[in-house]
Amino acid sequence: MNFLQQQRARLFYLFVLILGLAWIWISASTSNMVSTRSIPAPQKDFLAPAISLKSITGEEYQLSNFRGKVILVNFWASWCPPCKAEMPAIESIYRRYSDKGLVVLAVDSTIQDKASDVANFIKTNNLSFPVLMDLTGLATKTYRIQSLPSTYFIDKQGIIRQIELGGPMSEAYLESTINQLLEDKP
Repeated sequence: MNFLQQQRARLFYLFVLILGLAWIWISASTSNMVSTRSIPAPQKDFLAPAISLKSITGEEYQLSNFRGKVILVNFWASWCPPCKAEMPAIESIYRRYSDKGLVVLAVDSTIQDKASDVANFIKTNNLSFPVLMDLTGLATKTYRIQSLPSTYFIDKQGIIRQIELGGPMSEAYLESTINQLLEDKP
């Protein structure tokens, strides 16, 4: 190879190197932009996303108002068989532990349900905890709900400590998980 050919080869390799580095830089900045724009699904050991919903009776509930208490947030619908199956266990646990600091917020996926069916379900099952209506689907989107039921166990500091997708959950499992969270000292 003569000197001119060697120079062209070096310039070619330099061009390819610069082009490759530019591609890596553009790809990295594009993927960072995408990931910062999307909201990740709630995860175990991270702060629970804020939600604010009205109950079926019209009372406003904000998740952040329950700091210092253990919270069970259960996404459900009246037509969902596993949701129906686990509600008596959730009610039983709520009645036993509400005076010890347990809060249950049952979030009905109202966008997929009928308010009249929810009211009938509450009455038939004698539910005493708040049933919140997700009329717009915003809470469902915030928590990235893919299946019903989906349950989030939140500690006294507002951190998600357990996530259960699907169901039904047994009363023994609920009691064990709730007891552990109630006994944790900040």
